[in-house]
Amino acid sequence: MDTFIITGGKPLKGEVTLGGAKNVALKLLVASLLTEEKLVIENVPEIRDVQLMIEVLTSLGVKISRNGSTVSAQNGHTNQSRVPLDIGARLRTSSMVIGPLLARYGEAMIPNPGGCRIGARPIDRHINALRNMGAVINYRSDDGYFYASAPKGLKGISYDFSKNSHTGTETIILAAVLAKGKTIIKGAAEEVEVDELITFLNSMGANVIRSAPQEIVIEGVASLRGAQHRIMPDRNEEVTFAIAAAVTGGRIIVNGSQRQHLSSFLTAFTKAGGIYEEIDPLRTRYSRGADLKAVDIETKPHPGFMTDWQAPWAVLMTQSIGIATIHETVFENRFGYVEELRKMGAQIKWTDPEVNRPETFYNFNWEDHEDGDHHAICIHGPTKLHNAILTMNDLRAGATLVLAALAAEGQSVLHGVEHIDRGYEKIEERLRNLGAIIERHKEETV
Repeated sequence: MDTFIITGGKPLKGEVTLGGAKNVALKLLVASLLTEEKLVIENVPEIRDVQLMIEVLTSLGVKISRNGSTVSAQNGHTNQSRVPLDIGARLRTSSMVIGPLLARYGEAMIPNPGGCRIGARPIDRHINALRNMGAVINYRSDDGYFYASAPKGLKGISYDFSKNSHTGTETIILAAVLAKGKTIIKGAAEEVEVDELITFLNSMGANVIRSAPQEIVIEGVASLRGAQHRIMPDRNEEVTFAIAAAVTGGRIIVNGSQRQHLSSFLTAFTKAGGIYEEIDPLRTRYSRGADLKAVDIETKPHPGFMTDWQAPWAVLMTQSIGIATIHETVFENRFGYVEELRKMGAQIKWTDPEVNRPETFYNFNWEDHEDGDHHAICIHGPTKLHNAILTMNDLRAGATLVLAALAAEGQSVLHGVEHIDRGYEKIEERLRNLGAIIERHKEETV
């Protein structure tokens, strides 16, 4: 358990290079279960979630080696189909091994997935799709495992996701590439990270096309081969550094910029008084104007304003003139950072927007909503944030509190650094290179 000590109030200036996209790296590693040949994946971020996925795959018999940001993975022969509880339960995307295991070996045993606790994040949608493909899947509450088998193999189907599911879409793709026949996914997630997985699988010999914005067609093949691929930069990191520049009054150049995949963020950022300058196709300079203005946002699946961006956006709104509303529609519980920002002086109130037919409007399962749950906040700004002792409770909330501490006066102490380590590689070193005063300390255990 580590702690960040941050002294805020200093404008961040300089250049930073984005790491590889976490949401691509994890899925490409899972693809190692689909072939006996070696996969070479470049620009893999050195983050906790990647290490956890490597442990999951190693437990199944995949041989993995790492040289800097390049990871080699070779199945060799998977020697078991059960993911150990102490490994798989720590990582939500560990559930994605179920498709390749069923497609190649006919059985899989996976623990109820873990990771950041930002809502129920059920996997019922992809479990239902796999059942339609011929899998028999049962969940045992006594040991927390899904027991799955496909005695006759997996078959192609036409499946319609009634609500957007990024992980569900990728899970079915990973299962369908070796299934018998054609699979059509309707209501498929549109994220660029999904398209990156498709490109990689096709380089392995798969036959996957995006036939429409929300439709993906997979023709099953008999086998897949090895491949080499370089992962795209992480656009969520870019949003974090853009907001860091704005809330500290600094100027940050992002190398590896993904502007083409940030249109909804850049539109809102510009409206709020943020400035972005296109240096070249892969470099963007971020700063701010004299005044920041309140801008309402409503999270939506891609190409809308991503749920991963709303927590950092809240810090920007604390420094903006007016009242801003953030309406979270993707997860039922993603405001764990609110009380921590209030400790720093942020003026944030709960609000309940009127919604017709919430069971269809919200992307999460409405039955997971509980009385007293709030799905939106109002932020009154600008507020001069002050130092505080804070606790991170998930990855994006962790980035949010780091941003708030950088913008605040005085020295803040942030506990729970392991959450931000899930998705940001050596974040304190990169921030120090931009002028931040931030140190990592080991917490003493009793």
